[in-house]
Amino acid sequence: MSARLCSKVACSEPAARTLTYVYADSMAVLGPLSARPEPHSYDLCSRHSERLSVPNGWQVIRYSALGEVG
Repeated sequence: MSARLCSKVACSEPAARTLTYVYADSMAVLGPLSARPEPHSYDLCSRHSERLSVPNGWQVIRYSALGEVG
């Protein structure tokens, strides 16, 4: 089984978090890596998940797994 990689173009780092957009609420939700790839979400490495930016007026919700630091 191969590890999932970051969804960002030209990034070959392993995925660490999953990003999902809720367009109706102008919201980006960043949480722990999903158990399996989801068609309407993006897997991001640690570096890209920390540097995530969204359009003006949007909100970012960051969820952490129980016991996860950061």
